[in-house]
Amino acid sequence: MPINYLRSFTAPERTDATNRRLGRSLAFVAGAANAGGFLAVGQYTSHMSGIVSSLADNAVLGEAGLFVSGLGSLLAFLVGAAASAILINWGRRRRLRSIYATPLAIEAVLLLCFGLLGANLEHHRLLFLHLTVGVLCFVMGLQNAMITKISRAEIRTTHVTGLVTDVGIELGKMFYWNRRPMAGEGSVQADRQKLALLGSLLLAFVAGGVAGALGFKHLGFISTVPLAIVLLTLAAVPLLDDLWGERC
Repeated sequence: MPINYLRSFTAPERTDATNRRLGRSLAFVAGAANAGGFLAVGQYTSHMSGIVSSLADNAVLGEAGLFVSGLGSLLAFLVGAAASAILINWGRRRRLRSIYATPLAIEAVLLLCFGLLGANLEHHRLLFLHLTVGVLCFVMGLQNAMITKISRAEIRTTHVTGLVTDVGIELGKMFYWNRRPMAGEGSVQADRQKLALLGSLLLAFVAGGVAGALGFKHLGFISTVPLAIVLLTLAAVPLLDDLWGERC
């Protein structure tokens, strides 16, 4: 049934298949939010490696304003990840069906507010810039921590550096020439299932980035509303299960 299919995305009972479906969906959303956010404020909001590097650069160059801005982005991502862990552990203690759906619902609400209010806030440029960066970094941390916990750290949806690294490792194994295996050791073999998962996550992020950039270019801030609707769709059924006290 369609409702059971939707429930499986964020239900407490997890399988490799449901984790993969959720991971691809969230990678698409992350790519779209990241690309759209860049067009809005000129900064990628899931790229913590770049933000930490810029902190060091701006500290050395004496750019206090840019240093504080970067520090705020880092803290927003960190707080988002911490909030996700708190929500998940709180829900688990209370045996809620929506332990993984709640962070996504919060992310959806924040993206919805950004999409509906962004055009108005843009007139207050300084406030808009810091608020937008903070919100987008927060939701990236929230989402990445949720999928990390739900998949036991096997899937991440905003950490593309890790994805590309893992793809490279598996490709290296695939093309390794097992000419003379050492005694007592098996031949080097790539994990093709893992490689397919990593490749699909990377492609989903890229596809989301293209969709987000095109959407923001042609529609503006309202282009984030469909992303919020996707997240709410993934989270809705477990939330309703808890609200009604029984399965739909």
